[in-house]
Amino acid sequence: MLQMFKDLLGFGTKADYSELIKQGAIILDVRTRYEFAAGHIKNAINIPVDSLNSNLSKLKDKDQCIICCCASGMRSGTAKRILEGNGYKSVFNGGSWVGLQNKL
Repeated sequence: MLQMFKDLLGFGTKADYSELIKQGAIILDVRTRYEFAAGHIKNAINIPVDSLNSNLSKLKDKDQCIICCCASGMRSGTAKRILEGNGYKSVFNGGSWVGLQNKL
């Protein structure tokens, strides 16, 4: 149960996000367009979590690594579950976009 909450908030399995980016991972920012416009990680893709299901076609390669981020880690945890439920194979909850940016 504790691990589930850690994963949900982006404190689960540790990943070397810089290395994942070097290997071709994309950053998916699932905050609203307004939040994204106020600041985001360079080259991140913005698909708000509430429209993710209807925009999966924008993420064509289900084998490509995806690092989800948001403001706190909650929405990115939801996005991770949505993507995994739709067959995406390598998805990480990067937590907050600011925290993720500091890890890159």
